[in-house]
Amino acid sequence: MVVAAAACSGAQPSGAQASAGSTVKTGLRSSEPVVLVPEAPGAQVIGSAPAVIDLSNVSQGYVCALYTGDSEKVKFQVSCGGATYNYDLCAERQDVFPLNCGDGSYRFSILENIDGDKYAVAAGGTAEVVLENEFLPYLYPNQYVNFTPQSAAVALGAALAEGAADDLDVIARVYDYVIDTIAYDYDKADAVANETGYLPDIDETLDAKKGICFDYASLMTAMLRSQRIPTRLVTGYVTTGGKEIYHAWISVYIEGKGWIDNIIYFDGTDWVRMDPTLAASSGDKEKYTGDGDQYNAMYYY
Repeated sequence: MVVAAAACSGAQPSGAQASAGSTVKTGLRSSEPVVLVPEAPGAQVIGSAPAVIDLSNVSQGYVCALYTGDSEKVKFQVSCGGATYNYDLCAERQDVFPLNCGDGSYRFSILENIDGDKYAVAAGGTAEVVLENEFLPYLYPNQYVNFTPQSAAVALGAALAEGAADDLDVIARVYDYVIDTIAYDYDKADAVANETGYLPDIDETLDAKKGICFDYASLMTAMLRSQRIPTRLVTGYVTTGGKEIYHAWISVYIEGKGWIDNIIYFDGTDWVRMDPTLAASSGDKEKYTGDGDQYNAMYYY
């Protein structure tokens, strides 16, 4: 089932609870993609034009924000569970943001830049969130994992998953494709090293066949989510070669196993902790950045 609609403007998807992490009982899972499409119907909002936060579907694990004002620098801030997420908000574009702290109290703010590094609240408020399903924030697209039913990544994920025995087999196929096909873009990495607000373009990465760690993680996350596998894009720091660098990787949920942090490849016997960027740049699928102590996760998308 592909739920076809533009981001934040489609029919409300159904059946997410049954599909999250599920497999077909015959032993051969369906490769049909399921793209859950966010919507912003305006049934419950904070603020008014030019800054509007749509809370209509917080139970589905996401919130939408829209800014139509004149400020050139605008932030969207989500605070929950002791964590604060700051996003760049693009003017005239409704973006989707995950509610990744699960059930609980959230504070949302659209912040306009007024001078230097000073911001003022253009719209803000709180909401109590009760998710219909704990996996929903990691099945929907969002600003950092932006895909639609028409995305080439969705079609490719379905093609790779065809004939797979289970979700684990899908993860291995997606991993192998990305590692074998996408090259690490060192020039791009240097260009965006000191920039903020970089957003992966999943289909552009597929077309160019190169990208940085954020692109790798976003692409794999999109393909796995569209195959009904709950997937978290994680950013933080990883220690390699005695240096601490900012990085991105993924975690997946496997029914019967739970959340497998940082792990996207199974060698047939044991779970292997594998970082897709480092594996691709090294050319060795068996290389990965040490054990879990070397990964310091900060944010989940």
